[in-house]
Amino acid sequence: MLKGCEAGVSGCCFLDVRLWGKESGLSRPYPVVCHLLDTSAVFQELWDAVVGDGTKLAVAGALGLGLSETRSVVSFLAGLHDIGKISPPFQAQVPLLYGPVRDDPAYVSAPGAEGERDFRHECASHWSLYSLLAEVGYPTDERLMHRSVSHQIAQLLGGHHGVFGSALKVKQARRASDYNPGLGWGGWADQRQVHFDELRRATGAFAVPRGGLPAGLAVVVAGLVVVADWLASQVSVIESRLPRAEWSGTAAEVDAHWQVAVGSARGVVRAARMGRAGFSAEKFGAMFPFAPNSLQRDLVEHLPAMVAKDGPGLVLVTAPTGDGKTEAALFAASLLGRAAGARGLYFALPTMATADAMLPRVEAYAAKALSGERALMLLHSMAWLSSPGGDGAGVSNDPADGVISAGRETAVEADGWLRGAKRGLLAPLGVGTVDQALGAVLPLRYNVLRLLGLSDKVFVLDEAHAYGPWMHQLLVRLLEWLGEMRAPVVLLSATLTGRTAGSLVDAYRRGAGMREPAGVVPRYPGWLFASAAADVVSPARGTKSDRVRTLRVSHRPVVWDVLEAVGAPVLEGGRRAALREVLAPVAAEGGTALVCCTTVAEAQQTYRDVCAAFPELAVAAGGVRLLHSRYPADQRARVTAECEAAYGKPGDGPGSVRSASVLVATQVVEQSLDFDFDLVVSDLAPIAQLLQRAGRGRRHRRGPLGRPAWAAAEDEPALVVLDPFTAEAPEPPRSWGKVYDAGLLRRTSQVLRERASGGIAVPDDVQRLVDEVYEEDFVDRLEGAAREELVRLDEERLAGEAAERHLAAWASICSPADVKGDLSKLSAREAGVTQELLTTRLGADTGRVLCLYQQPDGRTTLDPEGMAEVPVGGRWGLRPDELAAVARRVAPVPGRWLRSGESAAGVPQEWGTHPSLRDLVLLRMLPAGEEEAWECRFGRCTISVSVVGLEAQ
Repeated sequence: MLKGCEAGVSGCCFLDVRLWGKESGLSRPYPVVCHLLDTSAVFQELWDAVVGDGTKLAVAGALGLGLSETRSVVSFLAGLHDIGKISPPFQAQVPLLYGPVRDDPAYVSAPGAEGERDFRHECASHWSLYSLLAEVGYPTDERLMHRSVSHQIAQLLGGHHGVFGSALKVKQARRASDYNPGLGWGGWADQRQVHFDELRRATGAFAVPRGGLPAGLAVVVAGLVVVADWLASQVSVIESRLPRAEWSGTAAEVDAHWQVAVGSARGVVRAARMGRAGFSAEKFGAMFPFAPNSLQRDLVEHLPAMVAKDGPGLVLVTAPTGDGKTEAALFAASLLGRAAGARGLYFALPTMATADAMLPRVEAYAAKALSGERALMLLHSMAWLSSPGGDGAGVSNDPADGVISAGRETAVEADGWLRGAKRGLLAPLGVGTVDQALGAVLPLRYNVLRLLGLSDKVFVLDEAHAYGPWMHQLLVRLLEWLGEMRAPVVLLSATLTGRTAGSLVDAYRRGAGMREPAGVVPRYPGWLFASAAADVVSPARGTKSDRVRTLRVSHRPVVWDVLEAVGAPVLEGGRRAALREVLAPVAAEGGTALVCCTTVAEAQQTYRDVCAAFPELAVAAGGVRLLHSRYPADQRARVTAECEAAYGKPGDGPGSVRSASVLVATQVVEQSLDFDFDLVVSDLAPIAQLLQRAGRGRRHRRGPLGRPAWAAAEDEPALVVLDPFTAEAPEPPRSWGKVYDAGLLRRTSQVLRERASGGIAVPDDVQRLVDEVYEEDFVDRLEGAAREELVRLDEERLAGEAAERHLAAWASICSPADVKGDLSKLSAREAGVTQELLTTRLGADTGRVLCLYQQPDGRTTLDPEGMAEVPVGGRWGLRPDELAAVARRVAPVPGRWLRSGESAAGVPQEWGTHPSLRDLVLLRMLPAGEEEAWECRFGRCTISVSVVGLEAQ
């Protein structure tokens, strides 16, 4: 029995420490009040150590409080997140602890209230906090609830499990327990009140806000609440401060617990490595071990004055591949980050391979240019395999290593944040795929964590041209949010249309409050600056290129015979004949060539055909290589590493002609891979992609002895384009499907016919050609049936792009301007919007397979050589090293291969439920006898794996 002189008291009600807040994994239950105090203390430390001064001032200004008052108030509010645990449904989850409370006549609840499991504790927090806050003077507006400060805070705190509840109606807010019996009456409401009062007293948060938070600040605070809750919920944190059995929650005991929580919060936050990196280096020479080139020098000379005058904002850099855009971006990021007081950066790239390649470059930059906390995370779906040693060290089964005391669902989500993508964006520094950032603007659970992770960082996006309408629309929405949060941005592109550039810049400015379009006209090469603080967009500055070159284009219309059998006669005028002709100098005199194909199947067959055409090259080490996405992950990584060594940047010593070598590849070589070939051969593709591929031709200076005689002109790289459009074949090959838009292919083909003979000046002609292919009046060049057909194709393309943009806008969260005080708009999904739609690119039809090899002795292994046994698993799933061994051998395949297959082909239950195993299909392979191939029958397909990767018939 509690005595008034001993326990925390509010009115005539005493603090009841029988109400538990945490118990899973603990030696004894943890009172709710203790967890509320812990979370407030951790939030306070996050506020001090992680939140930037600009954000603190902005939050204080929005609330109408001083900085010290704001610190106390937001920490107090964070602690209130779990006040909804003081409700029958939550307490009843542990019957042994609930019994004494249930039998206490002070606690009144409707029959069956404890069974209202759908009324979760976070919902109870939302529903109960409105009146608790209103009663102490937090502003309300019962005519327009979304303008009510007390409701906004209640809704924000109710979203601490990653989903915001719908805005309450006035009558619901006034009579919350009547609408939700799960809240209980009598003692339940009294205990919520006394816990509220005690937390407020202990934290000293007696100031009352006068205003609410705009959308950008609301998501920052909401994200910090989630982080504080998770950090305070770690078993190691709680066990160290479990109250004694006789602890009764007196005011003195509550104050003592608060002091202990405050004292230990710094260590808790520091252990999470969520501090701030400092952009300490100011000079280009302090960041990089070389002098700036023309593009970089122009930024060094002019950007600092712009930022000093108009504040940080967005920088757009457009330049050819190989012109040092990465270093230009990192210099600009340093300048913008220092001006904005940012705590780090996130470097976003289009693919996992490009992210992996960028990581060491950002790591080297951070070592020279940054100070403070420099925790660097690699972020993509398989990044956990890249942990030191590559043995799955990113996966932990150690109960003492950051385990969360919570129900099963909460524990899974929290552990995913601590060790996966959710936590990763909160590290000061990150390199990863762009989808990790775009998830912030999809109504995914915990999207506020992603927004928080980007809110106080410089966001660098490479290959801004590389995304279709769906991804572009999501990027537009993300830039609106980054503008709202005044997060600096650097966009990089080698081939960006003026229209696309304008849409990205305008989106950022809209978020920052500038509604009028800027009328951006990019220069190539060049850059421009748009302020987030002032209505200023600099005229694009054109810069010189240190490598002015003339791209010598050989445009060759050919009969498309790529899928003919290797031994079939070579057709005059066909693609196979053209390849033999253009690759002959490589085989005879040495040097390197890239052959870029449109589909994986065509690349595989081209590889076979090149090997047959040049048998001496085929048997030489590295003479013919094949690179595409349809390999098991370890095999693709091995091939990529070989290619980087063979075709990468030359060393410092005297150069010599490289041995004859041909790389047959798909579009994977277009982006961010620093390859250098003496000759580039490409199937027809839209002009932007062709120019990207051409940038791999004679990319680095190798000197007069570094290239074969047939490629001696280093400033005149050669590009051979194999064009399937002929008088007899007016349509693109059926095997290409919808890889590229047929209208854009026709436009590019026409431009090459008209322009290729005189060469393409790089960089001077690039922007004009890219814009020209997209011009509306392009059709006026054609006549008759050709014109009508292109008009039809254009209409189909524009309609398809509009549909994708509409779907992306429909599926994504609203712009910050449209939140208008109702945070549920960040969680709301339209009917038909599924998790699968939100987490996969529109039109993607992919599956994931693991090949299991049936050895002659009856064993089944993970490798064809029979060295890696298939793991058995167990009660706790696969061990980290076993999980890593499996994940390294997973391969992506078209989804259509798997649709008619066996439903029992999933992973064994004993392997566990790690996300990397989700939807994985097991293929049981038998030796096939050719090309060291293995195959299996799966549904209507025969799937094989060999040196050329996976294939299906």
